[in-house]
Amino acid sequence: MYYSSFGILAVIHHLILNHEVLKNGRKEPSDSPRYRYRQFLIALLIFYTADLLWGFLVDSGIRLLAYADTMLFFAAMAASVLLWTRYVVAFLDKKGIRSKSFLAAGWGISGFVALGLIINFFYPFIFIFTADTKYSPCPGRYLLLAAQFLLFALISVYSLIISQRTTGRDKIHYMAVCVSGGAMAVFIVLQTLYPFAPFYTIGCLMANCVIHVFVEEDEKREQDRITARYSQISSSLAKDYDAIYYVNIESGKYIEISASSLYQSMNVPKEGVDFYKETRENAARFAHPDDWAFAESMYYRETMLKNLNGRQSYSYKYRIMVGGEARYFQFDVMLSEDGEHFIVCDKDIQDTITTETVLLERQKISITFSQIAESLASNYDVIYYIDVESGDYVGYTSNNIYGELEVEETGNEFFSEAKKNAALLVHPKDRDRMFTVMDKDYMLTALEGRKQFIYQYRLIVDGRTQHTRLSASKSRDGKHMIIGVENIEDEVKKEKEHIRALNTEKELARRDELTGVRNKTAFTELEQSMQDNIEKGMNYLPFAIVVCDLNDLKMINDTKGHKAGDEYIRSSAKLLCEIFDHSPVFRIGGDEFAIVLSGDDFGSRKQLIEKLHRIALSNRDSHEGPVIAVGLAEYDPINDTSVTDTFERADQMMYDDKRELKQTS
Repeated sequence: MYYSSFGILAVIHHLILNHEVLKNGRKEPSDSPRYRYRQFLIALLIFYTADLLWGFLVDSGIRLLAYADTMLFFAAMAASVLLWTRYVVAFLDKKGIRSKSFLAAGWGISGFVALGLIINFFYPFIFIFTADTKYSPCPGRYLLLAAQFLLFALISVYSLIISQRTTGRDKIHYMAVCVSGGAMAVFIVLQTLYPFAPFYTIGCLMANCVIHVFVEEDEKREQDRITARYSQISSSLAKDYDAIYYVNIESGKYIEISASSLYQSMNVPKEGVDFYKETRENAARFAHPDDWAFAESMYYRETMLKNLNGRQSYSYKYRIMVGGEARYFQFDVMLSEDGEHFIVCDKDIQDTITTETVLLERQKISITFSQIAESLASNYDVIYYIDVESGDYVGYTSNNIYGELEVEETGNEFFSEAKKNAALLVHPKDRDRMFTVMDKDYMLTALEGRKQFIYQYRLIVDGRTQHTRLSASKSRDGKHMIIGVENIEDEVKKEKEHIRALNTEKELARRDELTGVRNKTAFTELEQSMQDNIEKGMNYLPFAIVVCDLNDLKMINDTKGHKAGDEYIRSSAKLLCEIFDHSPVFRIGGDEFAIVLSGDDFGSRKQLIEKLHRIALSNRDSHEGPVIAVGLAEYDPINDTSVTDTFERADQMMYDDKRELKQTS
């Protein structure tokens, strides 16, 4: 009876402490830590029950029942060890060789017990009962306890190691697993030393208490905090949204509050364990077929984090089928203050979109009617219909090109009012010409013999220049004049951009693609220009030509590959540009460059050549950097008849330098 009292207390304590997990844990996914913890608790409850019955049955002297209960005792023990191992592996969320080893050990212990109990029917391997119902442990029992001790000790050490790499709540959780595993290891040793004392049961109680207090209760407190925080959020946002989701970014667990009866009709779960997967599944069920692919793409953790990168929130919308009707929903995604949760808010905007669509259609009809009624051509910003005789006019404005200045839609004396406006709006350099054009007689004369008169000028609108075009024509009856005014700023910009593009294209055609310096075409053009100047007698400006050749390029291409060779050419071009920084550098061949020196570089030509030669020698000796052979020739107006003569002398000097570099290497 003394022994059984511990089992009775263990069962009562177990049911009180773990009733919530035993009751609700089955709702969790089968691979979740909480679900596996519930399985472990069930096995532990069976073990406690077998343990308390064991005391009664042994005292009663009913040998057969005592034997059967002992079999159940060891089977429940093995099951609890296996399920504890599965829980720890799921809790630690580790998938490496250690976790697989722990699971293999748990299954191994279970298999060992199952085989041992079968053997025990024929040979006393784990335990034996004498004829007077006296219990006696056998070697198998000690092997079982030793294996359990080793497993619990290893799990404890492993959890301790992981806890040192984490902080906050995770550290506390891992330490709890460490302490519980350590407690089991200690009490297994005591159970081994004292076979008739309930030390194993006490160890299980202690381990269970540690996990409950420091893991389960902490998880519950965190869930309560999340619920409280979510309630605050939902209460402030419920007025504006139909549904709100509070999602743990890492795990995907979420809570959902739906305030809209329309949205509730879709039977979306109130909480779940994988927001991303479940929401994609809901998108497949409820999104409009044309919007499904887009909707599904929005519910991946990486996509949501990427969309929030650098901003507080983002929005998107698509259609959802509700009661057979396609309705537009808008989704606003925000990051919580703790940075660990998404807040996703849904809003039915179908009525808003419908209202906006109707309004836009009405505006469209009104604009179309006005365009027809006022004969406003689509390419004008303002059109005026003017009575030539009286000067009366009606004006219709489609775009406010005049900034803050208001222009009357109707009036008298169009031309005199136009001159007043010109004094305020027209660019000063175009103003006098505009005064001339805005004269009735001038415009009528300009329209004689032609259908249209066009004049381009500039306005000053809100402090900025704006290019504008005026087009004037006479009506069929000859009594009215129609003047259209249009903003051609974009047109002018496009024309300028086109000219710039042509110039850029021309410049790119004269650039070497690999190095960025000028190419052979550019050198040929410059050579021709210089030759033309010489032939015209404009040879008073002194110049020199430098010809360079890269040593060992073929060897680099053959031994290191063309990619290394290209890099060698680029570094050589960079070096030449740095030395001759006031002169144009040309790549005129695969490994050949030319530089035309004038001005300051011409005056310092000898120093520059000596500098390049020193660098080439240093690079050659250190086997680092480009080795460049160089030749220099000045234009001699007495003996040189062409630029080519100067180039050929420089080229010959370069070959002499190339031979010298190879001979002295």
